[in-house]
Amino acid sequence: MKKLLLALLLGSLILTGCKNESEDPGVIARVNGKPIYLSQLDYKYDLMHEGNIGFVPSVNQVREEYGQILGDIIVQELVSQELKNRGIPVTDEEMKKAEDDVRADYPDDAFEQILIEEYIDINAWRSQLKYQLAMDKFYQQILRPEIKIDYKKAEDYYRTHLSDFYMPAGYKFIMVKGLSKDLVLKGVELYRAGLKPADIAQKLRKVSVRDVWIRNGQIPTTWEPFVKDLQIGESTSVINQGKEVLCLILKEKKAATLLTPLQAYPAVEKVLLEKMLKNQFELWLTNKMKMSKIKISKELLPASNKETDVSEQETNEK
Repeated sequence: MKKLLLALLLGSLILTGCKNESEDPGVIARVNGKPIYLSQLDYKYDLMHEGNIGFVPSVNQVREEYGQILGDIIVQELVSQELKNRGIPVTDEEMKKAEDDVRADYPDDAFEQILIEEYIDINAWRSQLKYQLAMDKFYQQILRPEIKIDYKKAEDYYRTHLSDFYMPAGYKFIMVKGLSKDLVLKGVELYRAGLKPADIAQKLRKVSVRDVWIRNGQIPTTWEPFVKDLQIGESTSVINQGKEVLCLILKEKKAATLLTPLQAYPAVEKVLLEKMLKNQFELWLTNKMKMSKIKISKELLPASNKETDVSEQETNEK
């Protein structure tokens, strides 16, 4: 994808030389007239290097990374414009729901506090969130309906990738983990009573319940004495693990097996769908770039691409 985008950027875009006096300050590119600002690139560049204290990149490295970021934003903007042209843009309601979902993971005003501590501008964050929602919507509502997976292709993929569908022998456990013995034993009791893991976590705030799959020969040595004679449905006694304790309930013992084509189909479909979506998107992007008027600053291009003949620019602008 990035190689394709780079080729398109260098091969078919209109390169701007010195800035027009009437140009808005901070504009680094335009996509069909829509401005892209340097602040948008700065935001993503800072996120890319978050936590790299003392990092001092070279000028060429900065230019290259800013160019890659600009390429991503150009694609996102083209997708957003496509959705708008089709009458299905990202709505305010969709934005609010997505933001509320993110905020739900943070108590009280912790979300705003993190933005402040990380020097993240809320408007820049929302702009990027909207781009991401647009990409998801584009894939689901425009590209996905155009793709049909032929059963013969799925069968051929299965037969040529048999090793991917070999399931080794192993054990499936329910792991109940927490900070105290009493809480963990209570979690085991609630699980046996039929409560779902999410409900147990809600009821016992500091207890987690989840499935754990472990292959033969990979069981941690500290667990081996507790699980070696365990039968289906039985649970271990409490196992101390650092500051936490846990219990394991043996849910299933699995012998080595090869998934049948029917069993493997969901996984095969996922692989083929991802590949076909990628190809479909690249085809759309190639055609879209040819029909779009995109201008970018020469300052973001490699030095070898900075000198562009005036007549070539005039040809491109026609």
